[in-house]
Amino acid sequence: KSDMDLQLKMFQILIAEFNGNPDSLFFNDGKRRIDFVLVYEDESKSASEKKGSQRRREFFEGSLMNMGVELEATQSVMDEKLVYVKVHMPFEVLCTYAEVLHIKLPIQPNDLAPQSSAYNCFTHHFYPSEDVIAKEADFFTAPFQKDQLKCFWVKDREQFFTPAMRSRMAYYILSRAPYDVKGNVKKFGFNKLLDGGVYKAAYPLHDCRFNVKSKEPDCPNERFLLYNEWAHPKSFYKMQPLDLIRKYFGEKIGMYFAWLGFYTVMLTLAAAVGLGCFIYGYTTRETSTWSKEVCDPRIGGEIVMCPQCDEICPYWRLNTTCESSKRLCIFDNYGTLVFAIFMSVWVTLFLEFWKRYQAELEHDWDTVEFLQQEEQLRPEYEAKCIYERVNPVTQETEKVPYTACGKCMRVSCGIGTVLFWVLLIIASVVGVIVYRLAMFITFSSKLRSELNNRKELEPFKEYVTPQMATSITASIISFIIIMILNSVYEKVAIWITDFELPRTKTEYENSLTLKMFLFQFVNYYSSCFYIAFFKGKVVGYPGQPVYWLGSLRNEECDPGGCLTELTTQLSIIMTGKAVWNNIQEVLLPWVKNLMFRHCTQVGSEKVIPRWEQDYRLQPIGKLGLFYEYLEMVIQFGFVTLFVASFPLAPLLALFNNLCEIRVDAWKITTQFRRVVPEKAQDIGAWQPILQGVAILAVATNAAIIAFTSDMIPRLVYYWAFSVSPYSDGSDHTMTGYINSSLSVFNIADFKKAIRPSEEITPYWFNNITTCRYRDFRHPPSHPNQYDFSIYHWHVIAAKLAFMIVVEHIVYFTKFMLSYMIPDVPEALKEQIKRERYLTQVILHETNIKHFKELMKPIADNLHYVSPKLL
Repeated sequence: KSDMDLQLKMFQILIAEFNGNPDSLFFNDGKRRIDFVLVYEDESKSASEKKGSQRRREFFEGSLMNMGVELEATQSVMDEKLVYVKVHMPFEVLCTYAEVLHIKLPIQPNDLAPQSSAYNCFTHHFYPSEDVIAKEADFFTAPFQKDQLKCFWVKDREQFFTPAMRSRMAYYILSRAPYDVKGNVKKFGFNKLLDGGVYKAAYPLHDCRFNVKSKEPDCPNERFLLYNEWAHPKSFYKMQPLDLIRKYFGEKIGMYFAWLGFYTVMLTLAAAVGLGCFIYGYTTRETSTWSKEVCDPRIGGEIVMCPQCDEICPYWRLNTTCESSKRLCIFDNYGTLVFAIFMSVWVTLFLEFWKRYQAELEHDWDTVEFLQQEEQLRPEYEAKCIYERVNPVTQETEKVPYTACGKCMRVSCGIGTVLFWVLLIIASVVGVIVYRLAMFITFSSKLRSELNNRKELEPFKEYVTPQMATSITASIISFIIIMILNSVYEKVAIWITDFELPRTKTEYENSLTLKMFLFQFVNYYSSCFYIAFFKGKVVGYPGQPVYWLGSLRNEECDPGGCLTELTTQLSIIMTGKAVWNNIQEVLLPWVKNLMFRHCTQVGSEKVIPRWEQDYRLQPIGKLGLFYEYLEMVIQFGFVTLFVASFPLAPLLALFNNLCEIRVDAWKITTQFRRVVPEKAQDIGAWQPILQGVAILAVATNAAIIAFTSDMIPRLVYYWAFSVSPYSDGSDHTMTGYINSSLSVFNIADFKKAIRPSEEITPYWFNNITTCRYRDFRHPPSHPNQYDFSIYHWHVIAAKLAFMIVVEHIVYFTKFMLSYMIPDVPEALKEQIKRERYLTQVILHETNIKHFKELMKPIADNLHYVSPKLL
């Protein structure tokens, strides 16, 4: 305690008056650059603050100054209770921590000729002009070593470390400076001070306002350039200035926007092919033999269908589903099969070419040799290291926060919690299914009468069916449940990951990524999987239907199948999610900033400094880009997993991503405080997740075509059952398919509890003894009546054969493409080797030159002394 009191007395920060320059990024002396800003509320002017907070803060600031950091405090112009502590890293401190963090710095300009490609020749027209955003100089770089400072390209000591590097090192020191001492144990972890209210905020400074250039002569105005050439809506057609994004925000944010931009470019091809498939289906919907037979009064109009629920559902004619049959033909056609196979190849090309592009970015951004051991431990992990163990690599004793048994317990607790929430999602899906079963009965009994009795609804009579009404309302309810569960589970997932106490930030994000994606996967896709692979598959037949919970009859598909309903579900969830997320991303930070500015409004005559302007912006959040990645990966799943049922999914994703890039750019540039730059070599755990989704997409799309669409039954009929010996015809044809795909049921075989009541029997239902239903079963007169017919087994065999053959062909094609396309271009490999060799030569020659300079005085002395000795 005496040491703590002594430190508090030794280091006292004086309050400096604001010098009146709103664009200044320096201390009042105009020389020391502000690398970070801390904000706290002065306890002497706020009685609600605890005295312990002041003590911890003063000890923390004393620790910073003891580590060589320079601080300057300034009273707030807007609120006299707030104090801003500006942090400056002297050059010696920067050199020390640049070596600790293995930061790569330039040693010599790169004189190798840059590579050019045909792709660059096309895209350079869409990049911002080099007169506006100058091209960065290219250097040979090497990990910084303080004792070899002369080896590095130091023209100006103040410009040697970029603002992003300085902020990163400042945050590293802040995270490891102790704020309290208990016995011999020092407590540190800057986030705890923020969470505990000791500090209200901590952030690096933007270099200027986003819409006005700084008046400082040496200010690069990078934020202004990013807003005008990247975040502004007028730049929607331009390529992203990735080098400037990486320089200003760091490699991690730069990598995210590089991936998002590459994904959007690749989506253009998928969207064009999907749109072509949609146009093909739309133009052929009227000429399809299947839809013509359904809509023909002499065929579909004469086919009486069995009721789809017990007692209250009437008999109905097949041609009442004419419009829904035409809609189904838009998506259920041979073009969809071609598009599904194309998308399986597209996703492989996307992932493989992204790896190549990512390798180029790693080279350009000096993250090729960013190894795991370079990443430092999380302060939260270090603060709880109380146990000892022998490091298996170094064979040295090190501190860890838990034993092997404790780690197993933490992981088991996390797995159990995740499984509980997954089961909770499945329970919600079951609840929606029960809703569908109950509401279908309601819509079947009341919807038709309402449409017939109300003239204003008569135009919708042919389009609104009980199946469609049930599907739309259930999809909306599913979307609402998804959003509610998301908001709750996010907090649970973060709590579980914090409890597991991962070692590094990368391990923390990877663990959280896996938990969140597993939950989101089940949450978003479970309803789609139910419609695609379970709905209408086990329904029995009219005389012996299958029931849920003993009383709710299992719902059937439309006579055309469940593909239309799957398309409806996908379009509602995709569109709703995209609109909701974009509105939320734009409105929430804008409204919060507007309210904050209104509450802290000052007179127009007052000049507000740069650090106070940034304080009025929103914090980026602890997880940073995690939610942005998660949103895009979930969208990637919709585009790939169920694309066989919705060819327009890539087009919707393309429109969303074009907005997403500019919305994210606008948000991070104008509405948020500047983020702490972070190093990143790739997109982390999202890469294997994308690969897993791509592999699963092959199976799901093959299964949708085989088991959900009506394509395989039509092909079986065309090639086998439309000719002898199953038919009288000699030519392969689709004529008669509708009659062949509907089985016959004798009305007399209805049980009393199932038979439709006489009150709802249609007027045209006279002397009719049979009705039809969708299945392949023997007719009533057959010895094995209502058992599956040979047609059913032919179709099952064809579906299984189709799925196996298509899967193997596509997987083989994916494997061959992955093998043929190297992850790193050969020219880039050679360039990396060449640069590495030249870097070693430069360092070696510089060291020899430095050694000669050190030895020269000794050699001169020996040369001067030697004649005297003679």
